[in-house]
Amino acid sequence: MTFNRRKFIAVGAATAATLSAPRVLADNHGKPRVVVIGGGSGGATAARYIAKDSKGAIDVTLVEPSRTYFTCYFSNLYIAGFTELGDISHTYGTLAAKYGINVVHDWAVDVDRDAKTVSLAGGSVLPYDKLILSPGIDFVEGAVPGWSVAAQNKMPHAYKAGSQSELLKAQIMAMPQGGRFAMVAPPDPFRCPPGPYERISMVAHVLKQTNPTAKILLVDPKEKFSKQGLFEEGWERHYSGMIERVGPDFGATNVTVDPEAMTVDIDGSVENVDVCNVIPAQKAGRIADMAGVTDGNWAPVNAADMSSKADPDVHVLGDAAQQGDMPKSGFAANSQAKVCAMAVRGALTDSKVFPAKFTNTCWSLIAPDDGVKVGATYEATAEKIAKVDGFVSQTGEDAATRKATYEESVGWYAGITADMFN
Repeated sequence: MTFNRRKFIAVGAATAATLSAPRVLADNHGKPRVVVIGGGSGGATAARYIAKDSKGAIDVTLVEPSRTYFTCYFSNLYIAGFTELGDISHTYGTLAAKYGINVVHDWAVDVDRDAKTVSLAGGSVLPYDKLILSPGIDFVEGAVPGWSVAAQNKMPHAYKAGSQSELLKAQIMAMPQGGRFAMVAPPDPFRCPPGPYERISMVAHVLKQTNPTAKILLVDPKEKFSKQGLFEEGWERHYSGMIERVGPDFGATNVTVDPEAMTVDIDGSVENVDVCNVIPAQKAGRIADMAGVTDGNWAPVNAADMSSKADPDVHVLGDAAQQGDMPKSGFAANSQAKVCAMAVRGALTDSKVFPAKFTNTCWSLIAPDDGVKVGATYEATAEKIAKVDGFVSQTGEDAATRKATYEESVGWYAGITADMFN
């Protein structure tokens, strides 16, 4: 056996009983079969490109438990009131109707790499010739002592957009005048967006309008972070005196929270807060671990086609992948998905495959019309996805440049969501 079968721990006894008599869905009229798990920036893009470009020659199934997908990118802007929740929500109807993708709203609970099957919570078993995993992230258990997923309603993470975003926004709006908002930021590597430092900016924007004497406490275990100079310049310009960052030199690597008491203990110093946004350390979504393709945290992949280093017929995209120099972003997942889709289509239909190339840009909004960005191009090497060149916004840029950067991000959002769902 190449795989040690493990069941999804959240599946109850009733589901387990159903799984004991699986229904194998194998009627594909002789077509090669691709199963994609996860309907976000990586999975939806890969499913769409394989179905579209193979012109029906490949049977594509997309497994995604949520009927409505909320993008993590722009979810911070929802918290700040720059967009509505409906503006960042998307459905899968066009993928099914226009491209013939079999969209299954269910949980993938098991992968058998020897049999090449995926088991679903509802009892079905999906056979595959190629499996694409794009499950996003899960949290490392115990990463922030005192916090667990069971405490997410008191101290939300809001790192999976939707109801958690709504909850955090409601808590911010309900803060007492002069109250205190705290964030426990994650260690590297972490999914971005929703970036922690853009979120701090967006929370500060809300509080400046509604609660101007409130304070923000940022507890950060990292010595430095991406675009740090740009954020700190922006915080001083727009929110002077509101934001305090506590780094590792002042105890931020030794943090405990108490959701019931609403306190944050920073190396023995207990701070009372009114809202606490806890963003724990992260790892690949659980199904990647179940499939036996992770190193315990992330899934190592080959840069040329995003195939797992444990199994050439399993590909891992986006946040879950350990691929090299690319950040864990929606743009990166979308870029990786196109490379993967081309490679999978080539392997199954003998179509032409071009050398892998990748791009990424990450935008952040600091204040109204004050947008910044960082990005790069990448190439596939034998060892990893390697950065070729890059760019970043500069401190001291004029207002017109920053406004144009924000407007560029709005255009990108329209483009990537169309690329995924239309």
